[in-house]
Amino acid sequence: MSDTTVLPQGAGYGVGKSVLVGIGLFFSAFMLIITAIQARYTAYSPKNSEEFTSASRSVKPGLIASGIVSAWTWAATLLQSSAVAYKFGISGPWWYGAGATVQVLLFAMLAAKLKLHAPYAHTWLEIVGARWGKTAHLVFMFFGFATNIIVSSMLILGGSATVTDLTGMSTLAACFLIPLGVAVYVVVGGMRSTLLCDYTHTTVLFAIILTFVFTVYATSEKIGSPKKMHELLAAASAAAPVPGNAHGSYITMRSKNGLIFGVINIIGNFATVFQDQAYWQRAIASRPATTVKAYLLGGLAWFAIPFTFATTLGLAAVALRGDPAMKVLTPADVSAGLPAAAAAAALLGKGGAAALLVLLFLAVTSACSAELIAVSSLLTYDVYKTYINPKATEAQILRVGHGAVAFYALVCGLAGLIFFYIGVSMGWLYTFMGVILGSAVVPIALCITWSKANKWGCIIGSIAGFAAGIIAWLVTTATLNNGVINVVTSGGDFEMLAGNLASIGVGAIIATVSSLIWPDDFDWETTRAINKPTPPPSKLEEKSDRDSVKKQASVKESIAGDSYAGSEEADELDPVALNKAFKFATYSSVGLFVVLILIIPLPLFFSSHIYSVGGLSGWVAVGIAWTFISAISVVVYPLYESRHALTLMSKGIYKDLFTKGSGKFVETLAPASEA
Repeated sequence: MSDTTVLPQGAGYGVGKSVLVGIGLFFSAFMLIITAIQARYTAYSPKNSEEFTSASRSVKPGLIASGIVSAWTWAATLLQSSAVAYKFGISGPWWYGAGATVQVLLFAMLAAKLKLHAPYAHTWLEIVGARWGKTAHLVFMFFGFATNIIVSSMLILGGSATVTDLTGMSTLAACFLIPLGVAVYVVVGGMRSTLLCDYTHTTVLFAIILTFVFTVYATSEKIGSPKKMHELLAAASAAAPVPGNAHGSYITMRSKNGLIFGVINIIGNFATVFQDQAYWQRAIASRPATTVKAYLLGGLAWFAIPFTFATTLGLAAVALRGDPAMKVLTPADVSAGLPAAAAAAALLGKGGAAALLVLLFLAVTSACSAELIAVSSLLTYDVYKTYINPKATEAQILRVGHGAVAFYALVCGLAGLIFFYIGVSMGWLYTFMGVILGSAVVPIALCITWSKANKWGCIIGSIAGFAAGIIAWLVTTATLNNGVINVVTSGGDFEMLAGNLASIGVGAIIATVSSLIWPDDFDWETTRAINKPTPPPSKLEEKSDRDSVKKQASVKESIAGDSYAGSEEADELDPVALNKAFKFATYSSVGLFVVLILIIPLPLFFSSHIYSVGGLSGWVAVGIAWTFISAISVVVYPLYESRHALTLMSKGIYKDLFTKGSGKFVETLAPASEA
């Protein structure tokens, strides 16, 4: 393949077979229509600030799981996972998938504690502020915003690099067009619109991934089967052995550099899950009784995406080396995450390039929408309402929330552009994020889960860990590279490993040890009171109001499909039930962590086993089966959950179109005699 682009620039801008602008406008218009339907035929309106930021805390587990999959599917999920498969072989997809799945599974514990200790909070920083005061709030706000900016920058860097590589489109234009298109429907629809968009994107994403899988392993003339893939990978290993791999093979889990990447991946992604408001936002939006289920389901479903996708296109990029249609990849291309794009274009020509462009667009925009609504919530509740206007009205809060979405869309584009021009790639930023973010992981987890967590120990641990991570990273870089420190030398595996380990290790040790020596005795009633609704003034009014809510809830349940009656809230927030959910989350997530990180990969690593044709076939079959099960969990299951709502909404639309009556949702209040 020549150095010219596979697709014309029009494919990037939206002319002809549109992607970045054309499909962007389509999805924006589509989500605006969905939002209008929601406002007319359900009890939920995005004109309410609670609905805008937290979807009225009523979303079912299937849709939350779909949102988790979508929010966690970054550009790096598709591009970086394929890049590590290209560099390390089959160990790369496993360490990428498992190393970024366990955080979501373990986050289920924090989600359970969130519902137990602060059921009405809008953000995780509100909990930090209520427990530890202004100093802690500001310190951890730095880590929160730093996380969002780094994640957003990776999204923009990965997306714009691939768009530019495939179409020749200006990187400047790509950096700004990606977030601005998303901002349109987020401003109008809020959190529920974001979740519905996530579901739509996830559905198409699985369809395209399965298309690539069956092309590579079943129908392609160039590969077409696991047996042929094994043959080509063996030839590639013989021609260019992989340093640090058993016998230089691509088809072994014995990869020293792959293992190092796995450790870096685990540490960095703890930071981007535990400190990213996007994940807390989904816990806040979910029903208390099903929060844990949603996170466990979403985490397990997500694993299939990087594992199967990278095992497909990442390995295909290795197998097709020397093919006339395959682009020759430089180290810079690999760091930018381009092996997947090169393989897609070599296998399917313009069709493959366009499919990958659509896939990447969906991944980037869905994750970007999660970041926009997340940062909007932080700016609204932790900056504006906390420090600027504590007595803000509902209208003011909603207006600031809308403005914050638009503002952060511009910040996303600008941040991506800055990193691009200083020469920082998505791959470099991905391995670096744990260096500056890892120190706050354990202090934040302790703040939410442990009453004895020491305030100053956690604050000092976060700051000291941050400094230790930077120092360890720079010292290791200088030591291993004869004093030369630049973007290239600082991005090595050992340099990043040192910074990541120092950051999370120092922060965790100081926070934990200080809490054991000087334990606090915090009363969680303080955080439970955050934004707690005011109870009715009298028992008589309480009974009347309860009966009225039940009447409204029965209508709300049937029309909106959230099956969440207001009278159920007290039962679902029962401390005994939530503690039970926390224990289940702990056993499940820790057990899965042990299986995914220790039991499966480490014996394969130490055995130095090289897969036979049958072994590789089984490996691929597991990935395909897991992908189908994941698709059922986050595509089919949410539809099943909302079957009654979809039916009744359809009836409302039919009534509007074909009958004289109105199908608009109207809340039904209980007659006074029934009170």
